Amino acid sequence: MERHPTAGSPVGHAAEVGLVALVAVVVVFVGWSLVGANPLHRQAVVWVANLLMLVGVRIGLRRRGGSWADLGLSLRGGGLRAVGRTILQAIVVLVLAMVAFVAGGIAMQILAPAGTAVDTSGYEYLRGNLPRLLMALPAVYLVSSFGEEVLYRGFLIERIRGIVGQGRVGWSVAVLASAVVFGLAHFDWGFVGVVQTFCMGLVLAIAYVATKQNLWALVLAHAIMDTLLLVQIYQSPAAS
Repeated sequence: MERHPTAGSPVGHAAEVGLVALVAVVVVFVGWSLVGANPLHRQAVVWVANLLMLVGVRIGLRRRGGSWADLGLSLRGGGLRAVGRTILQAIVVLVLAMVAFVAGGIAMQILAPAGTAVDTSGYEYLRGNLPRLLMALPAVYLVSSFGEEVLYRGFLIERIRGIVGQGRVGWSVAVLASAVVFGLAHFDWGFVGVVQTFCMGLVLAIAYVATKQNLWALVLAHAIMDTLLLVQIYQSPAAS
C-alpha cells in the first residue's frame, strides 16, 4: 500500500521537525564558536549542518516506511516527457523566484534606511578565486540547491501539513511557514537578505504545490540561481 507523506500523528511530525531543527541550531552555533570569523570555515559549518539535517530527514522517512519520492523527488511517468516537463517547470519557477527576490530588495530599498543590501560577505572567499568557485559549486548544488529544497520545501511543508491538516488551511500554513523559516535560515545575509529570501521562498513553496510536489523542478531552478549568485560574487571587484 502506498504511504502518504503526511501519514502519522501530529505529535510525531512536530517531534521530527523539532529534532531536525535542533541539529541545525546546535551544529551552526557551536561550530561557529569554534571556527571563529573565517567565512570559509563558517560556510563549511553550515554545509555540515545541512548534510546532517538531510540524514535526519532520511532516518525519519525510513522509520515511516517511506522514501525520497514522498517528498517529491520522483519524475512521475518517467521518460523524456517527464524530464521535459520538469525542465519547463524549472524555468518558470526560476523566473518567478528571481522576480520575487528582486521585488523583495526593491521593497526594502523603499522601506529600509538607505544603503541596506544583502550581506554576502560570507562568500568573500570566492571573489576572484576560480579554483574555489569550481570547488564550491558542487558542494552548493548538494547542500543548498538539493538540500534546501528537500529540507524547506519537501520535508518542512509535508511535516507541517501533518501537524495542521490536509486541507487548504494546512497547505496555506505550511507554505507560509516554509517561507518564513527559509528566510530566517539566511539570517547571516542580514535583514534585507532575510526579507528577500522569504519572498523567494514563498514563490518556491507555492511552486511546490503548483507542480504537484515536483521537487526536482525546484532543485534545478535553485541550482541555476545558486550558480548565478556565486559567479556574480566571483566576478565582482574586491572591496576597497
